[in-house]
Amino acid sequence: MNEIQYNAAELDELILFADNHLLAVNKPAGLLTQDSGTGLRNLEDWAREWVRVDKNKPGAVFLNAVHRIDKVVSGVVLFARTSKALSRLNEDVRKRNVKKVYHVLVEGDPGKPTDKLVHWLSHENHKARICKEGHKGAQRAVLSYRKRPPVGNFQCLEVDLETGRYHQIRAQLSAIGCPIVGDAKYGSKTKSPDGAIALHSRELHVMHPTQKEWIKIEAPYPEHSFWH
Repeated sequence: MNEIQYNAAELDELILFADNHLLAVNKPAGLLTQDSGTGLRNLEDWAREWVRVDKNKPGAVFLNAVHRIDKVVSGVVLFARTSKALSRLNEDVRKRNVKKVYHVLVEGDPGKPTDKLVHWLSHENHKARICKEGHKGAQRAVLSYRKRPPVGNFQCLEVDLETGRYHQIRAQLSAIGCPIVGDAKYGSKTKSPDGAIALHSRELHVMHPTQKEWIKIEAPYPEHSFWH
């Protein structure tokens, strides 16, 4: 198997934030966040090559994703450039001291201008399923949404993710009759020729691991017909 080649310069336009401790990138839909063992291209290896070239580091480059988003999802992904930053950010994620905001286009209309959704989810066969509390493996899933101005024929929602379950936003919105545009796995009738869905990790609010100040990282919408 040929080794994947990454062009560091091509990542320049996707860099959202960079300093000695953190690197944030606007992940394109269709690209894995990390190596999955499949040998496919992934953002973490691409970002590691960018650091190696941009910072002129000849040896091994430390870079680890603080969180992941699905392959079919676009938007902010944060990487730690030091073990200290990774440790502190992992602790913040565990304590839910990180705010994630998603923008999403849905089919249908949720009705209420704002609401809090609470479901129990199980995870099987690469899909999240709504289940009852007490079901084997069930995890509580909580998100809040508010309506934004429509984009084309689709309702736009801003989603504040309180818990981070597998396919949570996709499953919960589908459960209220509002599947994400392009997300055939969860009931969308809209075709997506490139496999992308209209779910975008728009903002990430984190405490900087060394400066101890909140930073907001925002990702522009992808150049996809869903959003324009």
